[in-house]
Amino acid sequence: MIRHILLLQFTDETTELDIREIFALFVSLKEKIEGIVAITAGENVSPEGKNKHYTHCITIDFTDETARDNYLPHPEHVKIKPRFRPHIADILVFDYVC
Repeated sequence: MIRHILLLQFTDETTELDIREIFALFVSLKEKIEGIVAITAGENVSPEGKNKHYTHCITIDFTDETARDNYLPHPEHVKIKPRFRPHIADILVFDYVC
């Protein structure tokens, strides 16, 4: 399984409603793209204060690397980018085998 992690910092203009809508768009991809096992999203709640400036996370679990590689250019993934990208001040993407 491949875990695809997006650590996010949203722009100052991004509202809570924007964030909820963006998260819902990502979660909906599980039903639209083959090979997605699970998608979770949420706000940082760690008391450690070591999140740098990243405040939110989206995690997508794929069956394997092929599924992840198919997701990246998939039309359903590409379709949500115009709603997502304008709200991103910074993003870190990290994938690993689990």
